[in-house]
Formats: sequence, C-alpha cells, structure tokens
Amino acid sequence: MSASTTAMSAGVTTMSVSITEAYAAACSSRSFEVQLLAGRVEACAEQIEAVQAKLVQLQLMAWRSPAGLAYRSKLQVQAGAVGGARDKVLDAALALRRHAVHVAESALPAAGGY
Repeated sequence: MSASTTAMSAGVTTMSVSITEAYAAACSSRSFEVQLLAGRVEACAEQIEAVQAKLVQLQLMAWRSPAGLAYRSKLQVQAGAVGGARDKVLDAALALRRHAVHVAESALPAAGGY
C-alpha cells in the first residue's frame, strides 16, 4: 500500500470515528432531553393528583341538602375523571422514559458498543 493510500485510509477512519462519536453524543443529548421532558410530565401528574385530592376532600364534607348531595355526586365523578387523566399522564411519562432508553441505545452500535 502506498503512503498516500495509507494516509487517506487513516483520514477516513478518523473521520468516521469522529462522526460516530458525534452521533453517539447527539443521541445521548436527545435521550437526556427526553428524560427531562418525562420529568416535567411526571410533575404535571403530581399536580393533577393534588387537584384530585382537593376534590376528594370537598366530596367528604357533610352535604345534607339535596343540592349539596348533587354537588357531592358531581365532585365524585370529577375526581374519578381527574384520576383517569392522571393515570394517562403517568402512562405518557413512562412511554417517554422508555423512548429515552431507546434513543440512548440507538447510539450504541454507532459508538462501537454491543
């Protein structure tokens, strides 16, 4: 092999390694960003849970009149709906966490990992 061919081959190898490293770094950064988003979604779920707790607390008040009992019944329905929304938000956060893992794993073959 000539010296110029060897130098060219080394240059291509160096360039492909740096591209691979850059790809791995970008995937790692994206994975971190997705993890941060999952954390924000989980924080929303905590806020939803706090709202649900307040609705339940209101529902537990002693409502004696027919209007009060109807209000209590509506609070129960709303607390259930809010609880369902919280569950869906937590499911979304879990999906984001799984996606972040897949994004990070996508960098492994490019970085030479197995």
